[in-house]
Amino acid sequence: MSQLMGIIQRLQSMQNMTDYDDFPQRQFEVNGKVICQVKFFPDKKTFEVEEYDKHKNKRVYQFDDIDAAAIEIFDIVQEVKNLS
Repeated sequence: MSQLMGIIQRLQSMQNMTDYDDFPQRQFEVNGKVICQVKFFPDKKTFEVEEYDKHKNKRVYQFDDIDAAAIEIFDIVQEVKNLS
């Protein structure tokens, strides 16, 4: 549960950013490897999650709910950890 809370806190900090040139974004890693990147679009109040597979292919998901975005990121992280 603490890992999910950590993800939510990172997403909340993106929502609270006011000083940025581009859209706020964060990367999530497992064992030093980037597995997804998240962007926040303040004008739409949406998150975009880009999930990367081992071949650097990506899938993109849009969320207008912080909890749904956090759960998706958590699931991606857990899936990669289980494969390691």
